[in-house]
Amino acid sequence: MSDTLPPCPECSGAYTYEMGALLVCPECGHEWSPSTSEESAGDTGDKVIRDSVGNVLADGDTVTVVKTLKVKGSPTGIKAGTKVRNIRLVDGVDGHDIDCKVDGFGAMQLKSSVVKKV
Repeated sequence: MSDTLPPCPECSGAYTYEMGALLVCPECGHEWSPSTSEESAGDTGDKVIRDSVGNVLADGDTVTVVKTLKVKGSPTGIKAGTKVRNIRLVDGVDGHDIDCKVDGFGAMQLKSSVVKKV
């Protein structure tokens, strides 16, 4: 690790210190992993979202669902192999980072871990 520690990502405090595997800010009490701060330091603002096999996804891609998904309120779920066209990447809730329309189900959000790029 470098001689100088990165500032706190929450409050930008300069007095961070190491405690085990984490970095800690004494000003606000925020704790974070050093690998997280290194990723965000080199980040240009775009989060890279990958599918279940590691392919990078982009807006407008077509993906295939790799496992059968249960859908609340529907007697049948989304079957494995269902194609979803024209996805949109979002910063969703609880890991749901794909916004799309699935034929027969309508608009919904999916996790990138259950789809594969076509």
